[in-house]
Amino acid sequence: MVKQQLHIVKIGGNIINDEGALFSFLKDFSELDSPKILVHGGGKRATEIAEAMGLKPKMIAGRRVTDEATLEVVTMVYAGLLNKKITAQLQKLNCYALGLSGADANCIVAHKRIVAAVDYGFAGDVDTINSEFIQVILQNNITPVFCAITHDKNGQLLNTNADTIASEIAIAMSNSYEVVLNYIFELKGVLEDIKDENSVIQHINLEKYEQLIESGIITEGMVPKLHNCFNALKKGVQKVNIGDASLIKNTNNLFTSLTIDNFS
Repeated sequence: MVKQQLHIVKIGGNIINDEGALFSFLKDFSELDSPKILVHGGGKRATEIAEAMGLKPKMIAGRRVTDEATLEVVTMVYAGLLNKKITAQLQKLNCYALGLSGADANCIVAHKRIVAAVDYGFAGDVDTINSEFIQVILQNNITPVFCAITHDKNGQLLNTNADTIASEIAIAMSNSYEVVLNYIFELKGVLEDIKDENSVIQHINLEKYEQLIESGIITEGMVPKLHNCFNALKKGVQKVNIGDASLIKNTNNLFTSLTIDNFS
């Protein structure tokens, strides 16, 4: 039996902060014919609001350290302001969307990250995805819109990396669909030279990825992003694409294609 294609799209970066760019992306996203899921971040907006409230965000290796005050801010921004703004725009575009956090319908259960070298506070690592509920939504022509808030099933909300959420949802849904995972941000793809927006690396495998990290070309937030890409491919996701918003206009015209050639 041929599986139906499912596009899972994670959007972040400056696109979310630019109303024109966001609406343009959402218009293209709403026109995708196949079932689709949107996952959004919003770290830059959360940082702006936190700083306006007198809080100084702390980042380590591209990941946010979440204390109690920061958790309140990111929950307000991710699950409230941004999630509802995005779903409202999708309704305007005749895309029947449902805004969700991981706590809604027990969609994403996570645990507080175990303290090792770094204490990330109330940061969550994903344990399970309620793929059955998500599939019911999709079968009813509803587009889920997930923010980056999960829960531990004991009443505790957790801040979870949106790239990881997209990857874990993609893995869970790959049992029922042919999943294409798309990471959309302001750059055209993974760049050889961060100062040259056209220096897109067209193809990355695991060996190339390790070389790029060792050489310092891939750093900070791109490291966990690519780790999630390879993890998804290893666990059943059909394809992963990374690029700017134009990637959604033609999902066959890809800037970056990641492979699992070097997995053993």
